[in-house]
Amino acid sequence: MSVAPPLVVTEQRSGLVSRPAPARRRALTGLAYAAPTALFVLIFFVAPILLVGRMSVSDWGLFAGNRGLNAPENFTDVVEYRLFWPAVWFTVKYTVVTTVILLGLALLLALLVQESSRWTGFLRTSFLVPSALGLASASLLFYALYSPQSSPFGFLGVSFLGTPNAALWSTVALIVWRFAGFYMLLLLVGLQGISADVYEAARLDGAGRRQTFRYVTLPLLRSSIALCTILCVTGSMLAFDQFYLLTKGGPDNSTLTIVQLIYNFAFFGGNDLGRAAALSIMVLAALLIANVLQFRGLRGKEG
Repeated sequence: MSVAPPLVVTEQRSGLVSRPAPARRRALTGLAYAAPTALFVLIFFVAPILLVGRMSVSDWGLFAGNRGLNAPENFTDVVEYRLFWPAVWFTVKYTVVTTVILLGLALLLALLVQESSRWTGFLRTSFLVPSALGLASASLLFYALYSPQSSPFGFLGVSFLGTPNAALWSTVALIVWRFAGFYMLLLLVGLQGISADVYEAARLDGAGRRQTFRYVTLPLLRSSIALCTILCVTGSMLAFDQFYLLTKGGPDNSTLTIVQLIYNFAFFGGNDLGRAAALSIMVLAALLIANVLQFRGLRGKEG
């Protein structure tokens, strides 16, 4: 004679079914693990954004504090400022140039050190070493290289930072030297994640090196390239350290970026946190739009 298993009776209070003790304990444990991260995001991300949003619609001086709402005066003042559009154009130009050169070189370096050989370890380390140097330190190093007083290239008589084009390309050279190894590493991880069977099948089908690279490597590397593109575009749009240390926005404000303009509004001459916050909100919106467009473009190609 079989005995039916005992029924598990759950207690109902106010229409809610109480959870068994182990399930409730697991839920509380999960909340305890997630709480520090949630608190960190709340304090250092959500709260500052709310404060910046409040500043952007207020007459908020650096020393005077909040003097009341003035929306949308801060936004109109920023757009009408004489250096706003030149700074936007320069930031976009710098972002495009840096992204194209940096990702192209990083891909070439990743392809170069993809296969294991006698010199692979040495080359990978050599390309990656500059990434260990802080951007501010690298900028000071290149400032010494570009300075007429200390540059080893002084005998050439070249003014690396004296003209707008020279200052732009000198800064691009710094960024490429500093970050090429980092993006090479990201792309190398993607390359090594491609199965050798895929390349073998392409060779059996008669594909050459160019066809294999175009129709096999690039499509399978799309996710890694998208990640590098997003990181590079975001970092370039927020460029500050390299231009502040190398050019101070010169010559004649020709290398003034959007983030430098935010700094100038807030601390250099303007002392106006309201306009600085308004421009910060505009930059944040531009970054969100740029990232959404990149994600949509990637999803469209995969579909």
